[in-house]
Amino acid sequence: MNLEANTAEGVIDAHHHVWDLSVRDQDWITGPELAPLRRDFTLADLEADARAVGVTATVLVQTVDVPEETPEFLALAQDSDLVAGVVGWTDLTSPDVTCALAALRQGPGGERLVGIRHQVQAEPDPRWLVRPDVLRGLAAVAEAGLVYDLVVRPHQLAAAHETARLLPGLTFVLDHAGKPPVASRELRPWADAVRLLASLPNTVCKLSGMVTEADRGQWRVDDLRPYADTVLDAFGPRRLMFGSDWPVCRLAATYAEVAAAAQELTAALHPVERREVFTGTALRTYGLTEGR
Repeated sequence: MNLEANTAEGVIDAHHHVWDLSVRDQDWITGPELAPLRRDFTLADLEADARAVGVTATVLVQTVDVPEETPEFLALAQDSDLVAGVVGWTDLTSPDVTCALAALRQGPGGERLVGIRHQVQAEPDPRWLVRPDVLRGLAAVAEAGLVYDLVVRPHQLAAAHETARLLPGLTFVLDHAGKPPVASRELRPWADAVRLLASLPNTVCKLSGMVTEADRGQWRVDDLRPYADTVLDAFGPRRLMFGSDWPVCRLAATYAEVAAAAQELTAALHPVERREVFTGTALRTYGLTEGR
């Protein structure tokens, strides 16, 4: 299966990770359920899987909220012909956030910094995003010309909507479709919250991460379809982008299986619309250009 046949140019995987446990522990990888992820995952590991399905560029996304990781990712991207952009991390609550962002842009590979993300899903405060210090940090992200990736759970979507409404000059990218409850087959209140967020023009969504929200041992594409249809209808193809969520997806599916599911879920789209999902939306949202 090759995704490239469905687009006028190569496919962009807008969401993946890498890590080296000898450099830094991934403290979120705990318990037997996540045990398959407790090993190193490198760009070389990714490249073979990605290129096999027609992916020609990717966006590397932060994994842990520590300042050292982002410069490492930028340096890695600088030496890669696959990684076109990096969504990194900085402390949004710091009074020096503007200087920190400038330092990242000026360092090795800094031209490939396209966005910032924080592990909001792990914050105990469901309204963390609308804290005044966080809003100040997000305003600095907008001023730097970057976008902000939202990794939130359904109960945090209301705060995400409020934050995006307060900062119309910042583009917010909803990772993993807001983590819908696929395994329980429930649509609401997740669907209502996603539609509310999508009503704001400065929001975009990733068609990613759903296989690990499903029954990981026996999911089918039809299990994902109500959730994919919801975000397709709410955001439209021009505000939806494909992401593998590799290697986390490996808990439920191979890279090829994730790509095949995305292809099947978008099969009814016009070829021009499909190109948006697999290429165009990521290009526009992250400001990716040829050679980046």
